[in-house]
Amino acid sequence: MRFWCSALEEPWSWSWRAYPGVWAAALAIAVPYLVARRRARAMRPQPLDAAETAAQRRQMWFFLAGVAAFWVASDWPLGVLGAGYLASAHMAQFMLYTLVAAPLLVLGIPEPMARRILARLRLYRFMTRLTKPVAAGLVFNGCLVATHSPWAVDTLRANQFGSFVIDAVWLASGVLVWLPICSPLSEHRLRAYPGKMVYLFLALGVVPAVPAGFLTFAGFPLYATYELAPRFYGLDAATDQQMAGLIMKLGGIPIVWGTIIAMMMRWADESKEAGSASQSTMTSAQ
Repeated sequence: MRFWCSALEEPWSWSWRAYPGVWAAALAIAVPYLVARRRARAMRPQPLDAAETAAQRRQMWFFLAGVAAFWVASDWPLGVLGAGYLASAHMAQFMLYTLVAAPLLVLGIPEPMARRILARLRLYRFMTRLTKPVAAGLVFNGCLVATHSPWAVDTLRANQFGSFVIDAVWLASGVLVWLPICSPLSEHRLRAYPGKMVYLFLALGVVPAVPAGFLTFAGFPLYATYELAPRFYGLDAATDQQMAGLIMKLGGIPIVWGTIIAMMMRWADESKEAGSASQSTMTSAQ
């Protein structure tokens, strides 16, 4: 029995396969989180009001949804297809890790929990530097290019440990790139909405389009892993690679631009409220 999804040298079959390493990883993320929340609730001196309870419950569901997205991206069948059959499935995994699972996990972590984790691991100063927009964007896109290079894919996807490393790097870099936008720690977030929108557009919109273009317009398959893999319902390697490039280029548009539009609307509402408050103050002074 394999513990993690990796490349297989046999025709694709819809027969279910067990990957206990994926289940253990999902539980290793979810269980400590739920235990920590329960302990924090038990140690609270007074109960929360209805609004605070609803906010905390929403955070919990965000986090669990992120764990579910991680599990879907890692386990059978998508994990197996992405590890050794289809470059397009490989890219779908990347998008799920970085654009779905990662931001949901970040949104689900309460501020006190984040501070305790960084304090115990003594990572606060390091993360303060790493969550600077330039650093976070460079690290994320460096990981993107490195893990999609032909050498990395053909070398690491061939074995379980290497395949696990790729998936772990995707999740970790995805969490990092979202911290300047929605970190639970205010000092790690960008304050101004224009800065957030420009950062998100560049880090998750513009730069990833470059490797996506190589995949889409390359005249030959770049990855031996997917070129030599047993064909999935007759889909040839060149078409599969073009699909992978299109998924990277277009798949993030709804999330990236949806987030930017949401931030623009919130910025407009806050500006309007600030203007109304200022006008009321001036009227009262008169």
